[in-house]
Amino acid sequence: MEEKESGNKHRAGFVNIIGNPNVGKSTLMNALVGEKLSIVTAKAQTTRHRIMGIVNGEDYQIVFSDTPGILKPNYRLQQNMLNFVNTAIGDADIILYVTDVVEKNDKNESYIEKLAKVDSPIILVINKIDVSSQEEVLALIETWKKILPKAEIIPISAKEKFNLESVFDAILSHLPVAPAWFDKDAFTDRNLRFFASEIIRGKILENYDQEIPYCCEVVIETFKENKDKYDIGAIIYVNKDSQKGILIGKGGSALKKVGTQARIEMEDFFQKKVFLSMFVKVDENWRENRKELRKFGYED
Repeated sequence: MEEKESGNKHRAGFVNIIGNPNVGKSTLMNALVGEKLSIVTAKAQTTRHRIMGIVNGEDYQIVFSDTPGILKPNYRLQQNMLNFVNTAIGDADIILYVTDVVEKNDKNESYIEKLAKVDSPIILVINKIDVSSQEEVLALIETWKKILPKAEIIPISAKEKFNLESVFDAILSHLPVAPAWFDKDAFTDRNLRFFASEIIRGKILENYDQEIPYCCEVVIETFKENKDKYDIGAIIYVNKDSQKGILIGKGGSALKKVGTQARIEMEDFFQKKVFLSMFVKVDENWRENRKELRKFGYED
Protein backbone atom coordinates (compact mmCIF):
# COMPACT_ATOMS: atom_id res chain seq x y z
CA MET A 1 0.00 0.00 0.00
CA GLU A 2 2.72 2.42 0.98
CA GLU A 3 4.54 1.98 -2.32
CA LYS A 4 1.51 2.97 -4.37
CA GLU A 5 1.09 6.11 -2.31
CA SER A 6 4.77 7.03 -2.91
CA GLY A 7 4.50 6.76 -6.69
CA ASN A 8 5.00 3.04 -7.19
CA LYS A 9 8.64 3.24 -6.14
CA HIS A 10 10.32 -0.15 -5.90
CA ARG A 11 11.55 -1.16 -2.46
CA ALA A 12 14.27 -3.68 -1.69
CA GLY A 13 16.50 -4.54 1.21
CA PHE A 14 18.28 -7.07 3.38
CA VAL A 15 16.42 -8.39 6.41
CA ASN A 16 18.91 -10.19 8.63
CA ILE A 17 17.56 -12.69 11.15
CA ILE A 18 19.61 -13.06 14.31
CA GLY A 19 19.10 -14.52 17.77
CA ASN A 20 20.26 -17.22 20.15
CA PRO A 21 20.25 -20.92 19.22
CA ASN A 22 16.93 -22.78 19.16
CA VAL A 23 14.60 -19.76 19.22
CA GLY A 24 13.17 -20.61 15.79
CA LYS A 25 15.10 -18.38 13.36
CA SER A 26 15.26 -20.99 10.61
CA THR A 27 11.61 -21.99 11.05
CA LEU A 28 10.64 -18.33 10.76
CA MET A 29 12.69 -17.70 7.62
CA ASN A 30 11.41 -20.87 5.94
CA ALA A 31 7.83 -19.79 6.73
CA LEU A 32 8.37 -16.24 5.44
CA VAL A 33 10.11 -17.38 2.25
CA GLY A 34 7.81 -20.33 1.62
CA GLU A 35 10.75 -22.66 0.91
CA LYS A 36 12.71 -25.00 3.18
CA LEU A 37 16.08 -23.29 2.93
CA SER A 38 17.49 -23.73 6.44
CA ILE A 39 17.81 -26.87 8.53
CA VAL A 40 15.21 -27.06 11.29
CA THR A 41 15.81 -29.51 14.16
CA ALA A 42 15.50 -29.51 17.94
CA LYS A 43 19.30 -29.35 18.27
CA ALA A 44 21.30 -26.16 18.73
CA GLN A 45 23.78 -24.86 16.12
CA THR A 46 21.94 -26.42 13.18
CA THR A 47 22.54 -23.37 10.97
CA ARG A 48 26.25 -22.97 10.19
CA HIS A 49 26.20 -20.72 7.13
CA ARG A 50 24.51 -17.44 6.36
CA ILE A 51 21.68 -18.44 4.04
CA MET A 52 19.58 -16.03 1.99
CA GLY A 53 15.96 -16.49 1.03
CA ILE A 54 14.37 -14.05 -1.40
CA VAL A 55 10.73 -12.96 -1.53
CA ASN A 56 9.64 -10.99 -4.60
CA GLY A 57 6.61 -8.84 -5.21
CA GLU A 58 5.71 -6.55 -8.09
CA ASP A 59 7.12 -3.52 -6.30
CA TYR A 60 9.38 -5.03 -3.64
CA GLN A 61 12.13 -7.57 -3.00
CA ILE A 62 12.93 -8.81 0.51
CA VAL A 63 16.25 -10.62 0.96
CA PHE A 64 16.05 -12.60 4.19
CA SER A 65 19.30 -13.83 5.71
CA ASP A 66 19.29 -16.64 8.27
CA THR A 67 22.36 -16.72 10.51
CA PRO A 68 23.89 -19.16 13.02
CA GLY A 69 22.75 -18.83 16.61
CA ILE A 70 24.74 -16.49 18.85
CA LEU A 71 27.15 -18.53 20.96
CA LYS A 72 30.48 -18.44 22.78
CA PRO A 73 32.92 -20.04 20.32
CA ASN A 74 34.93 -23.08 21.45
CA TYR A 75 36.80 -23.65 18.17
CA ARG A 76 37.55 -21.87 14.90
CA LEU A 77 34.43 -23.12 13.10
CA GLN A 78 32.20 -21.59 15.77
CA GLN A 79 34.18 -18.34 15.66
CA ASN A 80 33.58 -18.14 11.92
CA MET A 81 29.89 -18.85 12.49
CA LEU A 82 29.82 -15.96 14.97
CA ASN A 83 31.52 -13.75 12.38
CA PHE A 84 28.50 -14.36 10.11
CA VAL A 85 26.28 -12.96 12.89
CA ASN A 86 28.48 -9.90 13.42
CA THR A 87 28.44 -9.17 9.69
CA ALA A 88 24.66 -9.56 9.61
CA ILE A 89 24.24 -6.93 12.33
CA GLY A 90 26.42 -4.49 10.43
CA ASP A 91 25.00 -4.79 6.91
CA ALA A 92 21.25 -5.11 7.59
CA ASP A 93 18.63 -2.75 6.23
CA ILE A 94 16.30 -4.27 8.81
CA ILE A 95 17.22 -6.49 11.76
CA LEU A 96 14.79 -9.24 12.70
CA TYR A 97 15.79 -10.24 16.23
CA VAL A 98 14.16 -13.49 17.29
CA THR A 99 13.64 -14.48 20.89
CA ASP A 100 11.05 -16.83 22.40
CA VAL A 101 8.88 -17.26 25.47
CA VAL A 102 11.36 -19.43 27.40
CA GLU A 103 14.83 -17.95 26.96
CA LYS A 104 16.13 -15.45 29.49
CA ASN A 105 16.25 -11.91 28.16
CA ASP A 106 19.74 -11.33 29.59
CA LYS A 107 21.30 -14.11 27.50
CA ASN A 108 24.19 -12.72 25.44
CA GLU A 109 23.70 -9.21 26.77
CA SER A 110 26.60 -7.90 24.69
CA TYR A 111 24.58 -8.49 21.51
CA ILE A 112 21.56 -6.74 22.96
CA GLU A 113 23.85 -3.78 23.67
CA LYS A 114 25.03 -3.87 20.03
CA LEU A 115 21.44 -3.86 18.81
CA ALA A 116 20.62 -0.86 20.98
CA LYS A 117 23.30 1.13 19.13
CA VAL A 118 22.49 0.26 15.50
CA ASP A 119 20.69 2.70 13.23
CA SER A 120 18.77 0.03 11.29
CA PRO A 121 15.12 -0.57 12.20
CA ILE A 122 14.70 -3.52 14.59
CA ILE A 123 11.73 -5.85 14.56
CA LEU A 124 11.81 -7.98 17.70
CA VAL A 125 9.88 -11.22 17.29
CA ILE A 126 8.77 -13.18 20.35
CA ASN A 127 8.36 -16.73 19.02
CA LYS A 128 6.61 -19.85 20.35
CA ILE A 129 3.68 -18.02 21.91
CA ASP A 130 1.63 -21.17 21.23
CA VAL A 131 3.30 -22.74 24.29
CA SER A 132 2.71 -19.76 26.59
CA SER A 133 -0.18 -17.78 28.09
CA GLN A 134 -1.42 -14.37 27.04
CA GLU A 135 -0.39 -12.91 30.41
CA GLU A 136 3.16 -14.21 30.05
CA VAL A 137 3.46 -12.89 26.50
CA LEU A 138 2.20 -9.43 27.50
CA ALA A 139 4.70 -9.36 30.36
CA LEU A 140 7.50 -10.28 27.96
CA ILE A 141 6.47 -7.51 25.58
CA GLU A 142 6.70 -4.96 28.40
CA THR A 143 10.10 -6.30 29.45
CA TRP A 144 11.50 -6.08 25.93
CA LYS A 145 10.11 -2.55 25.50
CA LYS A 146 12.40 -1.49 28.35
CA ILE A 147 15.41 -3.40 27.00
CA LEU A 148 15.07 -2.30 23.34
CA PRO A 149 12.71 0.69 23.37
CA LYS A 150 13.13 1.50 19.67
CA ALA A 151 12.26 -2.03 18.51
CA GLU A 152 8.88 -2.94 17.06
CA ILE A 153 7.74 -6.01 19.04
CA ILE A 154 5.60 -8.72 17.46
CA PRO A 155 4.51 -11.98 19.18
CA ILE A 156 4.28 -14.96 16.80
CA SER A 157 4.33 -18.72 16.41
CA ALA A 158 6.56 -19.56 13.44
CA LYS A 159 5.73 -23.26 13.75
CA GLU A 160 1.99 -22.59 13.58
CA LYS A 161 2.48 -19.69 11.11
CA PHE A 162 0.54 -17.42 13.47
CA ASN A 163 0.79 -13.63 13.07
CA LEU A 164 3.46 -13.82 10.36
CA GLU A 165 1.44 -11.32 8.32
CA SER A 166 2.24 -8.70 10.97
CA VAL A 167 5.96 -9.44 10.61
CA PHE A 168 5.74 -9.18 6.83
CA ASP A 169 3.81 -5.90 6.99
CA ALA A 170 6.33 -4.45 9.45
CA ILE A 171 9.18 -5.39 7.12
CA LEU A 172 7.48 -3.78 4.12
CA SER A 173 6.90 -0.57 6.10
CA HIS A 174 10.65 -0.24 6.80
CA LEU A 175 11.97 -1.45 3.44
CA PRO A 176 14.07 1.24 1.73
CA VAL A 177 13.38 2.49 -1.79
CA ALA A 178 15.83 0.60 -4.01
CA PRO A 179 16.01 -1.56 -7.14
CA ALA A 180 15.98 -5.34 -6.84
CA TRP A 181 19.29 -6.85 -5.74
CA PHE A 182 18.63 -10.23 -7.41
CA ASP A 183 16.69 -11.49 -10.41
CA LYS A 184 12.99 -11.47 -9.65
CA ASP A 185 12.72 -15.23 -10.27
CA ALA A 186 15.42 -16.06 -7.68
CA PHE A 187 14.46 -17.45 -4.27
CA THR A 188 17.95 -17.92 -2.76
CA ASP A 189 21.60 -17.07 -3.37
CA ARG A 190 22.64 -20.69 -2.88
CA ASN A 191 23.01 -23.36 -5.55
CA LEU A 192 21.57 -26.88 -5.62
CA ARG A 193 24.83 -28.46 -4.44
CA PHE A 194 24.58 -26.44 -1.24
CA PHE A 195 21.05 -27.64 -0.53
CA ALA A 196 22.03 -31.24 -1.23
CA SER A 197 24.76 -30.99 1.43
CA GLU A 198 22.42 -29.25 3.88
CA ILE A 199 19.75 -31.93 3.44
CA ILE A 200 22.29 -34.65 4.26
CA ARG A 201 23.55 -32.68 7.26
CA GLY A 202 19.99 -32.21 8.43
CA LYS A 203 19.39 -35.97 8.38
CA ILE A 204 22.59 -36.50 10.38
CA LEU A 205 21.31 -34.02 12.96
CA GLU A 206 18.02 -35.89 13.16
CA ASN A 207 19.48 -39.39 13.48
CA TYR A 208 22.53 -39.05 15.74
CA ASP A 209 23.09 -37.79 19.28
CA GLN A 210 25.92 -36.28 21.31
CA GLU A 211 28.95 -35.06 19.34
CA ILE A 212 28.32 -36.83 16.03
CA PRO A 213 26.25 -34.10 14.29
CA TYR A 214 28.74 -31.42 15.33
CA CYS A 215 31.85 -33.24 14.15
CA CYS A 216 30.45 -33.77 10.63
CA GLU A 217 30.79 -31.70 7.49
CA VAL A 218 29.21 -32.67 4.18
CA VAL A 219 30.86 -31.93 0.83
CA ILE A 220 29.19 -32.63 -2.52
CA GLU A 221 31.93 -34.07 -4.71
CA THR A 222 29.80 -34.73 -7.80
CA PHE A 223 26.51 -33.22 -8.92
CA LYS A 224 25.39 -34.27 -12.39
CA GLU A 225 22.03 -33.45 -13.92
CA ASN A 226 20.74 -36.05 -16.36
CA LYS A 227 17.50 -35.99 -18.31
CA ASP A 228 15.49 -37.82 -15.68
CA LYS A 229 17.58 -37.63 -12.48
CA TYR A 230 20.44 -36.06 -10.51
CA ASP A 231 23.54 -38.15 -9.75
CA ILE A 232 24.95 -36.87 -6.46
CA GLY A 233 28.08 -38.04 -4.69
CA ALA A 234 28.75 -36.81 -1.15
CA ILE A 235 31.62 -37.14 1.32
CA ILE A 236 30.91 -36.81 5.04
CA TYR A 237 33.98 -35.68 6.98
CA VAL A 238 34.40 -36.53 10.69
CA ASN A 239 37.19 -35.92 13.22
CA LYS A 240 37.88 -39.47 14.43
CA ASP A 241 37.74 -43.12 13.36
CA SER A 242 35.34 -43.83 16.22
CA GLN A 243 32.93 -41.22 14.87
CA LYS A 244 33.19 -42.78 11.42
CA GLY A 245 32.16 -46.14 12.86
CA ILE A 246 29.14 -44.67 14.65
CA LEU A 247 28.09 -42.73 11.56
CA ILE A 248 28.23 -45.81 9.32
CA GLY A 249 26.67 -48.18 11.86
CA LYS A 250 26.64 -51.97 11.91
CA GLY A 251 26.81 -53.26 8.36
CA GLY A 252 26.31 -49.72 7.08
CA SER A 253 22.73 -49.62 8.38
CA ALA A 254 22.89 -46.17 10.01
CA LEU A 255 24.40 -44.46 6.97
CA LYS A 256 21.95 -46.24 4.67
CA LYS A 257 19.04 -44.85 6.72
CA VAL A 258 20.44 -41.31 6.45
CA GLY A 259 20.97 -41.75 2.71
CA THR A 260 17.43 -42.97 2.12
CA GLN A 261 15.90 -40.11 4.09
CA ALA A 262 18.14 -37.55 2.37
CA ARG A 263 17.37 -38.90 -1.10
CA ILE A 264 13.61 -38.70 -0.49
CA GLU A 265 13.86 -35.10 0.74
CA MET A 266 16.11 -34.14 -2.18
CA GLU A 267 13.63 -35.56 -4.67
CA ASP A 268 10.89 -33.49 -3.05
CA PHE A 269 13.06 -30.35 -3.00
CA PHE A 270 14.52 -30.74 -6.51
CA GLN A 271 11.33 -32.23 -8.03
CA LYS A 272 13.43 -34.84 -9.79
CA LYS A 273 14.72 -38.37 -9.15
CA VAL A 274 18.01 -38.59 -7.26
CA PHE A 275 20.72 -41.24 -7.19
CA LEU A 276 22.76 -40.56 -4.04
CA SER A 277 26.05 -42.13 -2.99
CA MET A 278 27.79 -41.23 0.29
CA PHE A 279 31.22 -41.98 1.76
CA VAL A 280 32.69 -41.16 5.17
CA LYS A 281 36.25 -39.87 5.60
CA VAL A 282 38.28 -38.90 8.67
CA ASP A 283 39.76 -35.40 8.62
CA GLU A 284 41.23 -34.69 12.05
CA ASN A 285 40.87 -31.18 13.40
CA TRP A 286 38.97 -29.84 10.38
CA ARG A 287 37.04 -27.47 12.64
CA GLU A 288 40.29 -25.61 13.49
CA ASN A 289 42.07 -25.81 10.13
CA ARG A 290 41.76 -22.57 8.14
CA LYS A 291 42.46 -24.26 4.82
CA GLU A 292 39.80 -26.90 5.43
CA LEU A 293 37.28 -24.34 6.67
CA ARG A 294 37.85 -22.33 3.50
CA LYS A 295 37.18 -25.45 1.44
CA PHE A 296 33.94 -25.98 3.36
CA GLY A 297 32.85 -22.35 2.83
CA TYR A 298 33.50 -20.93 6.31
CA GLU A 299 36.49 -18.72 5.42
CA ASP A 300 36.89 -16.02 2.76
